[in-house]
Amino acid sequence: MKSLSILFYTSIFLIMIGCADTDPTQISETELRANARVIHDSVLTIDSHDDIPFNFATEAVDPLNAIRSVNLEKMRSGGLNTAFFIVFVGQNERTEENYAQAKVDAMTKFDAIHRMTDEMYPDLIELAYTADDVERIHASGKLVAAIGIENGYVIGKDLSLLERYHALGARYITLSHGGHNDIADSSRVRPEYGDEESEHDGISVFGEEVIAEMNRLGIMVDISHIAKASALDAIRLSSAPVIASHSNTTAIRDHFRNMDDETLLALRDNGGVMQATALAEFVKAQTPEQQKATSELLAGFGVERFRDVVALSIDERDTIVDGLREIGFPDVGDFIDHVDHAVDLIGIDHVGLSSDFDGGGGIIDWMDAGETFNVTFELVRRGYSHEDIAKLWGGNLLRVWREVEKVSAESG
Repeated sequence: MKSLSILFYTSIFLIMIGCADTDPTQISETELRANARVIHDSVLTIDSHDDIPFNFATEAVDPLNAIRSVNLEKMRSGGLNTAFFIVFVGQNERTEENYAQAKVDAMTKFDAIHRMTDEMYPDLIELAYTADDVERIHASGKLVAAIGIENGYVIGKDLSLLERYHALGARYITLSHGGHNDIADSSRVRPEYGDEESEHDGISVFGEEVIAEMNRLGIMVDISHIAKASALDAIRLSSAPVIASHSNTTAIRDHFRNMDDETLLALRDNGGVMQATALAEFVKAQTPEQQKATSELLAGFGVERFRDVVALSIDERDTIVDGLREIGFPDVGDFIDHVDHAVDLIGIDHVGLSSDFDGGGGIIDWMDAGETFNVTFELVRRGYSHEDIAKLWGGNLLRVWREVEKVSAESG
């Protein structure tokens, strides 16, 4: 009876909020939190970028409860319904031997994700192959896994691999990563691999074929990590909307990994979506003094990077977070500043959310999947509506996914 009463009054509160166009600044913190909780529990949440190690889904790294930013227990407790688990293989010199190894490494991660969903925890999480699958699996009460490939280097020069990767569940591919590859110029030049400032002046001739084949198969084109010229080329070349799976805005944080307004506007005109990302370095710049203070604080607890704090005890984590707040380490508010700018510039229909957890992501108040509610709370605090939040947390990405599927179907 008590739980029914809570549900009743919370529902009445939401109706009042929706009808009265209430100014969030005039609502108490308790009421805001109650509103945010109901919204968070009702929307479908999708994090478009979560990395995995090569020994994922083994005894060493159990997807259920491994000491990581994303595991199944944390997804459940934090209300993160869907995660794109990432097949990432880093750039290397482009030799036949390294191309072959990249394919082996990619298959190792594909196998790990399938092992998690098909063998280890099929009652807890299921792999989605379509946008409809995401909603069906979520409605069944299970967590949802999806697959993205980070770095088209795993294709090498073999276009036929795209069909193989698609069959295994890959639904987006980041065209390049840290260093140029045969598809596209990267935003990060790697002289150690023979990179010059530009190799293809954007997308290569082979890259044009890759994008066309991705459109045919129904794989989303991901422009995160690639150079601006590459991104603008990809947007122009793709017959389907593109995504930036984990990128922020240069207007808020001028960083080579972020996207400027020209690129964002082109993304909007293409119908795509930018998934803002909670990687501290991409969120907010720290002064040298802040960097030094951050390093010294972390070192005092035996860790080098903020993302490693997840391995510490709750008390240690709390102490570190308190110290980092005083230093000015990036937090959820700084992260949502990027969302605000992108929404103001290109509209609510073209922005989404991602963490880059276990690949460097993590900020104060969104350190791991268990803290996912804090993102929704900040959005509510800033006045985003229930409908807006549903779009940001996954509706926009699912819309793009469906449009990519439609283009694929129409291609015959």
